[in-house]
Amino acid sequence: MSETSIQGWSVRSVGSGTDILSGFPFKSDRFSDDASHIGLIRIRDLKKQRLETFYNGSYDELFRVKRGDVLIGMDGDFSIVKWASDEALLNQRICKIAPNSKSSFCLDYLYHDLQNELLLIHEKTGATTVKHLSIKDIRGIEKPFPPLPEQKKIAAILTSVDDVIENTQAQIAKLQDLKKATMNELLTKGIGHTEFKDSELGRIPESWNIVKVGDLAEVIDPQPDHRTPPAVDHGVPYIGLGDIQKNGDIDFNNARKVSKEAFEKQLRSFDIHNGAFIFGKIGTIGQPSVLPENRFFCLSANIILITSKDYQTQQFLYQIFMSNVVDKQIADETNTTSQPALGIKKVRDFLIPLPDEKERTAILSALTAIDVNTETKQRKLNDIRLIKKALMNDLLTGKVRVNVN
Repeated sequence: MSETSIQGWSVRSVGSGTDILSGFPFKSDRFSDDASHIGLIRIRDLKKQRLETFYNGSYDELFRVKRGDVLIGMDGDFSIVKWASDEALLNQRICKIAPNSKSSFCLDYLYHDLQNELLLIHEKTGATTVKHLSIKDIRGIEKPFPPLPEQKKIAAILTSVDDVIENTQAQIAKLQDLKKATMNELLTKGIGHTEFKDSELGRIPESWNIVKVGDLAEVIDPQPDHRTPPAVDHGVPYIGLGDIQKNGDIDFNNARKVSKEAFEKQLRSFDIHNGAFIFGKIGTIGQPSVLPENRFFCLSANIILITSKDYQTQQFLYQIFMSNVVDKQIADETNTTSQPALGIKKVRDFLIPLPDEKERTAILSALTAIDVNTETKQRKLNDIRLIKKALMNDLLTGKVRVNVN
């Protein structure tokens, strides 16, 4: 049994004061995409907080989940969420946790506290197969808990930080939507045009040209022999698509490492100019990501490098590759019957609309302004998450006590 020297805190197990409901294995032949039926929460829906599956069958009201319920995914990363979507049914491999009638637990406190505990369980669980969490694992979590008034105060503090995080995420989402709409407008209609013409890309301003990507920049296969260099313990990061994070940043620290000789071979083979970006060509296609100016990495065979000596051209191409102009051509070219892939020639032959230099500058200015605003919000979000992590470390361990009065 755990011991505590924190004044007023007592050691208890989670199972001693909670009711934990395991989801039901609803029959898959009753699954539907018809939103007129009740939603079904599958484990993949937890982090997205969005229903994609609906259930056309009978069910027990016991398994109905409402907004605000705390749910735990029992496979994979053991995600824990406060459900924020519509009422829905609780599918298998997910559980719902709530304090019971005799409990001195605060639900919001449990939600924050179990995030840390489930992370510890996740780290201790072997990674040879898909990780599984059991109800017994959750019930068996035993640790010091503060009295109920202190739990509520701690939960209120952490929830207020969550509110700021959620608000900032909403602002970022709005900026991303604005960026998409602005790109679609500026990269098809331009600025101030009244005369238009038909082209391979649809209607565009009369003064614009259609050119190929390869006419404006070098499109490079960084590993043309498709032979991955052997990994080494201490070497140069070897960047693949899996090292590109959701926000477009590149995780150099955790990337595979290769030898200095492999790095020098790429140095001799091609240049990387300021503003150059990489683009996934195998499996997951896309995810353009601008490379850092300092070249301290190798590029893998599953990406394409697009680089130009002219910085404005480089920036314009990056915006094009972020837009529907390229997305539509990818959809046309990608073989969806097997693993999606793009050949280097196909990317060189992608068509793009090309305004004159003055208009390109104006378009870039408008799009870059949105990008800068988004990046500022993203940095703020990262800072708030760090603050929350520090608060959780202090408040949930008793290192810092709160005044409940």
